[in-house]
Amino acid sequence: MNVLIVDDEQLARQRLRKLLSTASGYQIIGEAETGEDALRKTQASQPDVVLMDIRMPGMDGIEAASYINKLDKPPAIIFTTAYSDHALDAFETHAIDYLLKPIKQSRLEAALDAAKRMNKAQLNHLRKDETNGARRKICIKNRGTLELIPVEEIIYFKADQKYVTLRTADQEYLIEESLKTLEEEFSPQFIRIHRNALVAQNLLNGLSKNSEGHACLSFLDIDDLLEVSRRHLSFIRKKLKS
Repeated sequence: MNVLIVDDEQLARQRLRKLLSTASGYQIIGEAETGEDALRKTQASQPDVVLMDIRMPGMDGIEAASYINKLDKPPAIIFTTAYSDHALDAFETHAIDYLLKPIKQSRLEAALDAAKRMNKAQLNHLRKDETNGARRKICIKNRGTLELIPVEEIIYFKADQKYVTLRTADQEYLIEESLKTLEEEFSPQFIRIHRNALVAQNLLNGLSKNSEGHACLSFLDIDDLLEVSRRHLSFIRKKLKS
């Protein structure tokens, strides 16, 4: 099995290399120091197993794993962690494989033998339990590859049946996330203007009326107009004045 090692600490990567060198049936095909680098190298080299550190600068291991899991043929992911026993309860509860640093040879081999792909529910539970703060980038699938869209470039999210449109100044993307989940994660950066829309409040421009007489919101960087519901209109007016 081909293995990708992901850890921002060189000594930790060296230790995993040494341990894997004595385990039969595994070949190291690369290393990554960040979550974003792990995503790129997973797409390029298609490993069977990713040994993923959790605490890394920028994109952490949990977020990177959630994106990797969107690939057509995702690898098995095993987290490596220096968490306390209390925090490790979250891993046990949600049946996610992990290796506690310093990693022991026997534990590594057992985890590799039992390696399994994590589902979205498990990752969401772990993100909620073990991380603070919203994502800095959102992963979208575009023409068979994964792309990372910085959250500060997103102008609005608009729901349409089972999909949500993510709008930037240059392009639109479809994502399979609910508005409710996005609102919880990115509040107060994004505010709701309608049951079907969230907008970046720092990009609001003004209000106007469409041909049907409904109040619509305009933006600084695009010509799109989004309808504002009566329920949210007073709040949006206050935001524009402030």
